[in-house]
Amino acid sequence: MSLLDDYDALLFDLDGTVYRGEEVIPGADRAVEAAHAAGTKVRFVTNNASRGPDEVASHLTRIGVRAAPAEVSTSAQAAAAVLADKLQPGTTVLVVGSAALVHEVEIRGLTATRSHSADVQAVVQGLSKDTGWRDLAEACVAIRAGALWVACNVDPTLPTERGPLPGNGSMVTALRTATGSEPVIAGKPASPLMDEARKSADARNPLVIGDRLDTDIAGAVGAGLDSLLVLTGVSTAQELLDASEDMRPTFVAHDVAAVTEDGIRIEGDDWPTAVRAALARLGLEHEVA
Repeated sequence: MSLLDDYDALLFDLDGTVYRGEEVIPGADRAVEAAHAAGTKVRFVTNNASRGPDEVASHLTRIGVRAAPAEVSTSAQAAAAVLADKLQPGTTVLVVGSAALVHEVEIRGLTATRSHSADVQAVVQGLSKDTGWRDLAEACVAIRAGALWVACNVDPTLPTERGPLPGNGSMVTALRTATGSEPVIAGKPASPLMDEARKSADARNPLVIGDRLDTDIAGAVGAGLDSLLVLTGVSTAQELLDASEDMRPTFVAHDVAAVTEDGIRIEGDDWPTAVRAALARLGLEHEVA
C-alpha cells in the first residue's frame, strides 16, 4: 500500500517541492511517474503567477518531470476567475504582473491595461521580475480610487537555487502600506486556487503536497483536505513542531518520493509528541529542540 492507493489526485506544489529554479528535487520525477502509472490524477498547483500553464508544463518537461498544460493550476488563473466572478465582461483591469497574468485576465473576457484611468475598476497583482516603482504607483492610484484589488498570492519569498528571493507578497506589502487597503487573495492558503485545482482534476479526495506550512498546508487545512509536508523547501522540522492548528499536515516526509510509500502520518492528540515520533521515523529527531 502507498499514498497513491488512498487518494484520487495529488495536488503538487512546485517551488521547493518539485523543483528549485532549474533543478528538479530528487525523487520528484519518479513520484509523478508513479502517480500517472497508478491512474492517480496529477495537478501542479503553484502560487507563482509569472508563467502560464504551457510554460510551466514545458519547464517541468525540460527538467525531467512529465507534465501537460491541463495539469497545471496557477494563482493567475485563480485570480482571473475571482475577477470574472465579481466583474462584468469587458471591465478594465489594471495588471501588475507578467504577460501570463494579462492573458488569464483577457481569456476571462476582461480588458487588461498597464496604467490607471477612469475606466479601471480592478487591480490584479502577481509576480513579475520586471515589476518596478511605476507599476506599483499606477496600482496605488487605482486602489486609492476604489478599485477592487486581487493579489495572486502573498508569498513573501520565492525559493530559488540562489536561496529565497522577494516574492509577490513583498510587493503586495508595499501597496498595503501605500494604500491602507487589503487585497482579495486568490492563491494558497486562500481557497480560490485550491478550488480551481480540485475542480480541474474532478477530485473528491485529493492529497495536497507542499513545502510551506503557511501556504500549502494551511490551504489544505482550510479546505478540509489531507496534506503531506515535504522538507525540501521553506518549512523546517522545528517549524513543523511549533505549527499552530491551522498549519498542521497529515503526513511528513523528506521529499515527494514518499507518495510511493505508506506515508508517515503524524498521529496522536499531543502534537509535539506526535511530531517527534514522526521525525524519529525519518531519522530527523536531531533537527528539533
